Amino acid sequence: MTTGERLIKASDLAAVRAAKYRGRNRINKIAIGLSLAAMAFGVFWLIWILWETLRLGIGGLSVALLTEMTPAPNEPGGIANAIWGSLVMVFLATCVGTPIGVMAGVYLAEYNKTGWLASVTRFVNDILLSAPSIVIGLFVYTVIVIKLRSFSGYAGVMALALIVIPVVIRTTENMLVLVPSSLREAAYALGTPKWKVISMVTLRAARAGVITGVLLAVARIAGETAPLLFTALNNQFWNTDLSKPMASLPVTIFKFAMSPYENWQQLAWAGVFLITLAVLGLNILARSFARQK
Repeated sequence: MTTGERLIKASDLAAVRAAKYRGRNRINKIAIGLSLAAMAFGVFWLIWILWETLRLGIGGLSVALLTEMTPAPNEPGGIANAIWGSLVMVFLATCVGTPIGVMAGVYLAEYNKTGWLASVTRFVNDILLSAPSIVIGLFVYTVIVIKLRSFSGYAGVMALALIVIPVVIRTTENMLVLVPSSLREAAYALGTPKWKVISMVTLRAARAGVITGVLLAVARIAGETAPLLFTALNNQFWNTDLSKPMASLPVTIFKFAMSPYENWQQLAWAGVFLITLAVLGLNILARSFARQK
C-alpha cells in the first residue's frame, strides 16, 4: 500500500468517526430535550396542584378550623376531631409498626442474609410494599371489623401499621447492609456479644437512615384514605375511644370534597393544605437525617 493510499484510508476513517460522533451528538441532544420536556411536564402539574392547594387552602384557615368539630351542612365549624383522629392513629400505627419493622430488618441484615426464611420474608415484604393500600384496608376489614361487627380506631391503627412495617423493614435492612464490616469485626475482636454489636455499633451507625425510613413511612400513612374508609370509617364528633369509629383528616377531606356544600368544600381544601404542609415537613426532616454521615 502506497503512502497516498494510506492517507486516503486514514481520511476515510476520520470521516467515519466524525459522522458517528455527529450522530451520537444528535441523539444525545434529542435525549436531553425529551428529558427536559418530561421534567417540565411533571413540574407544570406539580406547581399547578401546589398553587391550587395554596390558593384555596389558605382561605379556609382560621382558629375555628383547629378548635371546632366537623359541622353540619352550611354551618360554621372546623376539623379538630379529624386532626386529632389522624394524629392518634398515625402515632399509634408508627409505634406498632416501627419496632416490628426494625427487628425484622435487623434479622434480615445481621442474622439470616441468605436463608430460605429471609428469602420468603423479602418476597412477602416486596408484595406488601407494592400492594395497593385499599387491599390492606379490605384485609383488616375482613379480619377485624367483620369479626367485631364495628368500625373502630383500633382497626385503622392496624391497617396503617401494616403499611408502615414493609417500608421500615426495607429501609432498615438496606441501611444495615451499608455499614462497613470492619466496624462489626472491631467490636467482635473486643469480645462484644452479637446483640450488643447490633444495638451499640451497627444500629447507631445506621441511625440516620433508619429514622429517615420511619419518617417516610409516617409521611405515607398520613395521607392514606382507602384503608381508613374500611376500618375507622368516620365520626362527626370528638372521640377518644379507639373501640368506636374515629374521624381522620384524609377521610374527612374525601367526604367534604365530594359534597355539594360550600362550607364543607372550603374545609376540605383547608385540610388538604394542612396535610400537604405536614407531609412536606416530614420529607424535609427525612432529607435532613439522610444527609447525616
